[in-house]
Amino acid sequence: MEQRVRSISVASLAWRIAATVLGIGLLLNGSLLMSDDAWPFGPLSQYAFSPSRNSTIVITRVEGLLADGRRVNLPLRVETAGISRAEIEARIPQITANPSLLRSVADGWMSRHTAEPALLRVWLVQDQTRLVDGRVGPIRLVELAAWELPS
Repeated sequence: MEQRVRSISVASLAWRIAATVLGIGLLLNGSLLMSDDAWPFGPLSQYAFSPSRNSTIVITRVEGLLADGRRVNLPLRVETAGISRAEIEARIPQITANPSLLRSVADGWMSRHTAEPALLRVWLVQDQTRLVDGRVGPIRLVELAAWELPS
């Protein structure tokens, strides 16, 4: 017995084509820009590879000196500092040339942590972990830039 094939309506075909074109467009946009900001419609490059057995793993961070003398990590997330790590990592050359660009991190952190003592100074640093035959070797803290907040 032969089954009847039901044809698809024009409206159904149209929305499927539109959804496909939109999805491809979003993926192309994120891929051509090579930006993690477009995730999930673009590359999330930090998960796209694994390091070789004898390489260096670099983690970029911002630290701050509080008025009470503590040196603290300022987590680079929009919720905690008003800016993401990807935004900072993309601007490392500009920040090292002009450390006052760290003001955005300081302002974002202070506006979200009003109960903490004032920030006096911020540093852009990198933790560089050397892998030796796939095992964690020496870890080095490298200071890339420092900026003192105006009084």
